[in-house]
Amino acid sequence: MTADVFIRCEALVKIYKVANLEVMALQGLDLEVARGEMLGIVGASGSGKSTLMNILGGLDRPSAGRVSVDGHDLLKLSHEAMSEYRRRKIGFVWQQGARNLIPYLSALENVRLPITIQSQSWSREKPRVEALLDSVGLSERKHHHLSELSGGEQQRVAIAIALANNPVLLLADEPTGELDTATAIGIFQLLKDLNQQFGLTTVIVSHDLDLAHHVNRVVAIRDGKTSSETVRQSALNAAVESAHKKSEESFEEFVLLDSAGRLQVPREYLEQFNIQERVHLEVVEEGILIRPAISNEMKNQSDAHVDETVPEINQADGQRLRGWWKRLRGGGGVLK
Repeated sequence: MTADVFIRCEALVKIYKVANLEVMALQGLDLEVARGEMLGIVGASGSGKSTLMNILGGLDRPSAGRVSVDGHDLLKLSHEAMSEYRRRKIGFVWQQGARNLIPYLSALENVRLPITIQSQSWSREKPRVEALLDSVGLSERKHHHLSELSGGEQQRVAIAIALANNPVLLLADEPTGELDTATAIGIFQLLKDLNQQFGLTTVIVSHDLDLAHHVNRVVAIRDGKTSSETVRQSALNAAVESAHKKSEESFEEFVLLDSAGRLQVPREYLEQFNIQERVHLEVVEEGILIRPAISNEMKNQSDAHVDETVPEINQADGQRLRGWWKRLRGGGGVLK
């Protein structure tokens, strides 16, 4: 992570109360995002990714922890300051068109609306609104109403609206969720171009498996905590380097440690090695080895197996041999 941290979340907790139950949506989440970075967030439904987006956008407040965006401590902002933060710092793009657009307005009028709300001069801002529509590829469709625009075009209008207030942070929650694959690729490319053009820090939540191809890195959230990240790297294909200079993408996945040094081991690894409540940690030459602990039941089974295979010897020697074998299998005691 670069020194210029734009978003910092430390031990972030969010608890919702539903009827008489408390639901912990975030469970001590840690995250850093650099200024100008384009970050993807993935996770199963209920993992906490949308809750994180709402907190970063000032739509919700955490129950505990710390969160700062562009130097603003979101836990300390008053209600008025939070409203000002949302209005001037954040651009939102939602999956559902109804949350982005006014259906009876044209594309130009939709983009103009947030400027009108801010009481800015329309004559002064009109060229910028038209430039925004041009930047999303809709200069020829600016007078069309939503019913005359495709789903991808409507989402482009939504992106232009999100940029109307000159935000420093663009939050896109499932921006391609209702689009076909080809159109989704176009929207991701547009977000990437705008990120580079305006130096806009961008956070995208998506279920799209191709998200890693369009962002700098992807952070996976599981059970309310960041569990892993995938970093996209460009590498030259040596076989064609001299002829075509063809660039290929490579990806490297990391398991993330939280501020207390804890990590989330992928569930498939836990099942593969039958790791349950306890493990042994060993320092080896390559790093740290996580080894499943043998449960008492497994030890008893091993002891029973040993008893069946121990040769016929006198009782005293047999007890000493079984004690030695137990200490050897359990890793405890001192051999004498």
